[in-house]
Amino acid sequence: MKTLTITQPDDWHVHVRNGAILKTVIAHTARQFARAIIMPNLKPPVTTVAQAMAYRDEILQAVPAGLNFTPLMTLYLTAQTTIQEVGKVAESEHVHAFKLYPAGATTNSDAGVANLKTIYPLLEALEKHDVPLLLHGEVTDEQCDIFDREKMFIETYLVDVVKNFPNLRLVFEHATTQEAVEFVLASSDKIAATITPQHLLFNRNAMLAGGIRPHYYCLPIIKREKHRLALVAAATSGNPKFFLGTDSAPHLTHLKENSCGCAGCYSAHAAIELYAETFETANALDKLESFASFNGADFYRLPRNTTTISLKQEPWQVPASYGEHDLSITPLKANEIVRWKLQ
Repeated sequence: MKTLTITQPDDWHVHVRNGAILKTVIAHTARQFARAIIMPNLKPPVTTVAQAMAYRDEILQAVPAGLNFTPLMTLYLTAQTTIQEVGKVAESEHVHAFKLYPAGATTNSDAGVANLKTIYPLLEALEKHDVPLLLHGEVTDEQCDIFDREKMFIETYLVDVVKNFPNLRLVFEHATTQEAVEFVLASSDKIAATITPQHLLFNRNAMLAGGIRPHYYCLPIIKREKHRLALVAAATSGNPKFFLGTDSAPHLTHLKENSCGCAGCYSAHAAIELYAETFETANALDKLESFASFNGADFYRLPRNTTTISLKQEPWQVPASYGEHDLSITPLKANEIVRWKLQ
């Protein structure tokens, strides 16, 4: 049996919700990751430092005793965000970035931005204060094919954003296409990207072949095989521009398995193990530590963790669900075998 010990990783993009769902899922993230960038798309969204601090307290209270976990908070960027709030984020030790959702792009994104050019003064403030912008990079034009929305966003908006704000630190979150990889590689060291386990492990056949499989449905949607291969090449390259961000998104099973299922894959139960599978298949296990534990911390200008975790090459079966009764959540690869196990 192989054993792999690495510096404890961080998750640079995760949804943990609040209330009862938070209490159901937070242990999965906290048992493997030392820190995590927490998404602010609650109902209502987290738009102020004061709200973020209250949410941070709720998360910390939900973390089981004995687990040492630090939530890294973010604010939801809206057209109503003020320059003053940007300054408060810059001064806060617990709020680390703003998240930008194009209006209507994904779960709880209705309060997002409809036209990026209208918030250029806010982007100028982010650049001035050196506050990172975390970007869901898709257009929401109904005339645009859903598989082309990331590519179109780069061409329509992102090229101009990077040109107009060259010193803005920007994370292209959950990159899913060859075009996104190429854009990040061609940009300055101010531009980085996170990559999810589902976009590394699967192409769109997993969601559509042999029947519609809703637990593989996420946004941005899983793409063709050529895009998956481009993402694997980027993640396993050792390039510091790419780092781990699960985008783990818990949705109740009955809300996923219906005529209009929610977008999001729940991967927190086995995140580092799923990444290990990808890196092992690519003969790049020696690159996993930098992708999972170093690159994100360096980009966010935070100290690298000093603790370690160990993974063992030990197959185990993912449960059919987590949580009980009306809190049941179906995880990625439910009832399937994962080759690596966190010790």
